Amino acid sequence: MKKNIYLLVIILLFITACQQNEVLKTHGIAYLEKREKLILVNKSNKNDTVNVLGQPSTKGMTNDNLWIYIERTTSTGKLLKLGRSYLKKNNVLVLEFDKYGILTKKKFYNKERMNEVKFAKDVTENEILKENFIYSFLSSIRQKMSTRRK
Repeated sequence: MKKNIYLLVIILLFITACQQNEVLKTHGIAYLEKREKLILVNKSNKNDTVNVLGQPSTKGMTNDNLWIYIERTTSTGKLLKLGRSYLKKNNVLVLEFDKYGILTKKKFYNKERMNEVKFAKDVTENEILKENFIYSFLSSIRQKMSTRRK
């Protein structure tokens, strides 16, 4: 009986002692919220930005003067949450430079402000896919008809 109690105490101590420190997985620029305060609108340029933040995570598709920096941090849940990971930080910094490389706009979005971003609800129809579907459908029918004649 005493052996079972000792074994149970040892197992409980082992389980509670496991992983006292929280394991964080960070993707992108660490401490983005603190670093973005070092960059000033109408004073900082592209070189200052690269020195503070490094190269951007993404540049604009059509505009090379639009730089986007991302910080995403996830952590695993406690024992009661069965180790599922959850989002701890989701920061995005959008910088816009003028043609001389001077910072003109700076927008910082964190996890709470992400809901403020409005997305268009319009759906664009893809006419090419419709034509390809019709063409492939008619081609398959034509192919079936030609194989039956032979």
